[in-house]
Amino acid sequence: MTPLRDPAVNAVIDKLVAAQQYPADDPRSGLERDPHEYSEYGFSISREQGDLIYLLCRGLRATRTVEFATSVGMSTLYAAAAVRDNGGGTVIGAELVPAKIAAARRNLADAGLAGYAEIREGDARVTLRDLGGEVDFALIDGWLGTEPSLAREVIEFVAPQIRIGGYVLNDNAEPDFLAYVRDPANGFVSVALPLHGGTELCVKVAER
Repeated sequence: MTPLRDPAVNAVIDKLVAAQQYPADDPRSGLERDPHEYSEYGFSISREQGDLIYLLCRGLRATRTVEFATSVGMSTLYAAAAVRDNGGGTVIGAELVPAKIAAARRNLADAGLAGYAEIREGDARVTLRDLGGEVDFALIDGWLGTEPSLAREVIEFVAPQIRIGGYVLNDNAEPDFLAYVRDPANGFVSVALPLHGGTELCVKVAER
């Protein structure tokens, strides 16, 4: 049973899960792949990861969260529902593909959560540099196949903007991302979780 009890939000999540499909190739594994060529595919977190996001954000009393990348808004729904249930706040998302931004905004509106999310269009390495203050929670789940990974590039400038005691959830377990969060000098402790083929949960315990 999901901890997220809102029927309107769950209806949209059910719709996204039912519609989810993946291309025959693995577009995220190649250096030269263009994300715009896969605009009809919502590469999203699993329900179990979503439930974890909701619980973590509720437990943190989170009012400000950030995610890379938004895609069609699956993760945004869970974080925005938690922020709303905590009394209000904002989920800041980053997405490169305009069609996915439009889909995410529709999904948020259908769930009654449009007022709790700000989706920034463009390269997250630009759009997430300034989050306007400390955040409680970050999801790092972007395009694979680059060196250094986008996850590593994004965490390096997002990490200083996360409050002490805040969490980071990473979906893809990129080796250079793991090297960063597992280095005590960077202020995190983390653990690998058996979810979705590789999920890293990190908590910020000190400033770098």
